Amino acid sequence: MRSPRPVNVGVRLRKRDQREVGSIRERRGSKGWRPGVEMMGLRFAFTIPLLLGGLCNAVTAEAQQAAKVARVGWLARTDVDPATREAFLQGLRDLGYVEGRNVVIEYRDAEGRLERLPALAAELVATKVDVIVAPSTVAAIAAKQATSTVPIVSVTVPVPSTLAASLAQPGGNVTGLAFFSPELVGKCLELLTQAVPGLSRVAALWQPGGHGERTEKDMLKRVEVAAQALAVRLQFVEARSPEDFGRAFSEMTRARADALTVLPSNMFFGEQRRLVDLAAKRRLPAVYPWREFVDAGGLVSYGLNVADLHRRAAVYVDKILKGAKPANLPVEQPTKFELLINLKTAKALGLTIPQSVLARADQVIEK
Repeated sequence: MRSPRPVNVGVRLRKRDQREVGSIRERRGSKGWRPGVEMMGLRFAFTIPLLLGGLCNAVTAEAQQAAKVARVGWLARTDVDPATREAFLQGLRDLGYVEGRNVVIEYRDAEGRLERLPALAAELVATKVDVIVAPSTVAAIAAKQATSTVPIVSVTVPVPSTLAASLAQPGGNVTGLAFFSPELVGKCLELLTQAVPGLSRVAALWQPGGHGERTEKDMLKRVEVAAQALAVRLQFVEARSPEDFGRAFSEMTRARADALTVLPSNMFFGEQRRLVDLAAKRRLPAVYPWREFVDAGGLVSYGLNVADLHRRAAVYVDKILKGAKPANLPVEQPTKFELLINLKTAKALGLTIPQSVLARADQVIEK
């Protein structure tokens, strides 16, 4: 029976090692031959090159991974608030990503023309980005319609909706953060009545289609329930686009509204200066869902910190770039809310904010 052919392990022995093998063959069978000791050198001859080869491969793979430049798409409805984008970039820097060094960001801005979003989303998909960041719900929907495989991080995920099935298990290629909690609208109305005692008629400005259908119904129902509990008459006023603002405020004036509550909407967030100016022109005390409105001259705001929200979005991008799947990354709900009061605006409206309300404020603007 023939002996099996030796297996070629792919290691070429040096001449010194070849001589060692020959010497071992000559001494095999002689008296006092110790195979364990004699074979030790040969074993190292085989083992060391294999170990070194494996180490080199590992170092090479690690270097290639470290050298990889991540590609991130940024799909925006409009770039009216550069501070939020800068907050996102700062979040990336905090995690070790530097734009132009180890991450490239493809910016696409619809400049307020929502009909452009689908084409811009398709452009980002075509550039083969690793992940798309959508700061607004409409941008996230456009991205979702453009791809079912590229991960999408939205800063405004309505749950449940076509974007995410649930908070714990989004289930698709979209995850991120919830822009607001529906119960927030009731709290805003309550704070408005406490800051301006004696209100009887309050207008509620809202954007139809600004959220998922279920979220929208929940939001409107909650503010209605709050109005009943506070014994104020609520008047819903619609604004589907900024072009509707003039008509909406004229409607409030005709209805003799005493004050205004602005319900959360991505569109409203981008129009804070205009909304604040319209409210001031009609001398309407107003409560807003984000601090940016008070910074622009609004009276009261109660809501989450939007800049911090965008900074947190970078954490999701980092996890996805490291291999996490959006379907398994829970949507983060807001847990911290800020109360801001602008005393300069209160003075212009001839109002005195009760001390009990001022004492609860996270920030009071006096100048």
